[in-house]
Amino acid sequence: MSIEEPRAPGELNPEFYRRQADVCRTAGDELAALANLIAARMLDAFAAQPSVAQTRNLCDVATAYFMKGDYEAAAHWYRLVLDIDPDTAVAWLNLAAIHAEQDDEHEAAACRERAYKSQRVFIEQTGGETRRVLILCSGSGTGNVPFAALLPGTVNCRIKYAIDHALDEEDASLPPFDIVFNAVGDPDIAEPIAKRLARFESRSSRPVLNRSAVVARTRRHWLPELLRGLTDVVSAHCVLGIAPTGAEEPLARRVADNGLTFPLLLRPVASHGGDGLVRCDDPDTLNAHLRVMNGAHYLSAFHNTRDADGFYRKYRMIFIDGEPFAYHLAISPHWMVHYFSADMEAHAWKLDEERRFLADPRGAIGDRALRAIANIGERLALDYAGIDFTILPDGRVFVFEANATMLVHYERDDGPLKHKNGHVQRIVDAFEQMMIRRSLSHAGVRDLRRHTAST
Repeated sequence: MSIEEPRAPGELNPEFYRRQADVCRTAGDELAALANLIAARMLDAFAAQPSVAQTRNLCDVATAYFMKGDYEAAAHWYRLVLDIDPDTAVAWLNLAAIHAEQDDEHEAAACRERAYKSQRVFIEQTGGETRRVLILCSGSGTGNVPFAALLPGTVNCRIKYAIDHALDEEDASLPPFDIVFNAVGDPDIAEPIAKRLARFESRSSRPVLNRSAVVARTRRHWLPELLRGLTDVVSAHCVLGIAPTGAEEPLARRVADNGLTFPLLLRPVASHGGDGLVRCDDPDTLNAHLRVMNGAHYLSAFHNTRDADGFYRKYRMIFIDGEPFAYHLAISPHWMVHYFSADMEAHAWKLDEERRFLADPRGAIGDRALRAIANIGERLALDYAGIDFTILPDGRVFVFEANATMLVHYERDDGPLKHKNGHVQRIVDAFEQMMIRRSLSHAGVRDLRRHTAST
């Protein structure tokens, strides 16, 4: 359904929803019956006094359907909410997420723009938190550090600020906060708002985690230079953008002029999880993909990192204040290794190997590799980051990527991947301790400045 599509006649009549509630109750669908009754009451209130009609309860029902994955029902109720209060930003944002799931990025972008026109600050408060964290976010729908696990609501009041849609003067009217986490972790997404982020950070009276200038250094084509000189570290040469041509020879020459040889990996900028990633073995293939790829892209050298047993391995470690923590190991027969496509759960030997890595990274990859990983964390200099890598036959670390956008999340307690949860908890605990240290250190500096000024 388009953002502009009108509602069918009669669907704003409370009696319509009362009748629907009876039908749903007869069918045994109590949640749908409740949703319809809530809708009827909301419309009754709207008819009596439009200016005070409340949409919160119906929005909560829509969100319940959204969390269940019933996007059709969720969209139906969100749109009714918006008929009554077009400025309900959370309804627009979740509609955007639904459209994105359905690969309709045009509608998703339109819904996001409508949401941020109404609201730029979103407060997630549970009542038991002890810290207020301002989270700088990109409203584009991509490029943000996944922070749900890192900043549990039991401890943190999460104040999300869509800074790319907010004017500078709005910074002064933000709710109180104790610490800032710059969650715009993809440097390609952050680049257009780099000056905006820098202005905010320079004016902040609170500690800032993952400052934007440090995040910027992790762009794919800059990473090899950033890691240059580190012992036992290898990364693929990467360039930003080569335009398609009408002939094979000029393109091949330009590839060579950029220090690359075939095969190559081509991917859109600001993409993760293998989205849009293709391998090009010759100029014709590269030219064909370039002609259909919209927007900026990266080209990088392809390295065959297959192990002697015929499988490809991709290790992930998370850096908290530079210290590496093991997070997962994916093992795949395909060169494009991702945990969700590696079919890990179907092979006990894969999970056993992952358990060994998580329990004893040093034993799994060796002292030499672990030292190299630690040196990478120090060179990145981010408060939170991650690295995807493998170990080459000669023992060196080959870096696939290293940046702030790495996902950390808990698995189901009764699922086949529950062995990961203890290690996730170690990462979350380390992040919490790092925030405490940053806050105390900042407070100490502030007190010292006051003392110096007074003397």
